[in-house]
Amino acid sequence: MIPYLTSTATEFFIDMITREPIFPEHLIGKVKKDEYGAIVTFIGTIRDTTQGRKVAFLQISPHGKEAESKLREVVSAAKQKWQLHDIVISRRVGKLKVGEVALIVAVAAPHRYEAFQACQYIVDKLKKGEITTETEIYEINETR
Repeated sequence: MIPYLTSTATEFFIDMITREPIFPEHLIGKVKKDEYGAIVTFIGTIRDTTQGRKVAFLQISPHGKEAESKLREVVSAAKQKWQLHDIVISRRVGKLKVGEVALIVAVAAPHRYEAFQACQYIVDKLKKGEITTETEIYEINETR
């Protein structure tokens, strides 16, 4: 899907839900600027086991047609809570294999406290299941 971009002279935001592979280094580079004191990133990958069961793949689906607008609401709420400059969020959907990147959140701020708090807030909001849903498929044909 096409990323939603917002840009002013000092702020840059990308949030997208995509079926394409995510390349963290490229996206982190979008928020890296000399004036920031902190860039905090979260890179979520597909793990190989859950509670002792081998994961075959993870199916991630957008939660309805409003998924991208809900993602923009999360960015807006984070901007209101903390003094943030740049945010990049990329959430992968589709059938993802073990080891693939499913999510990246990169937050740039003047100070580390705001960056850590905002990154944690965004990841927690994304994991609630209101924007995307996840279904783990196990090698022994179990689902959870």
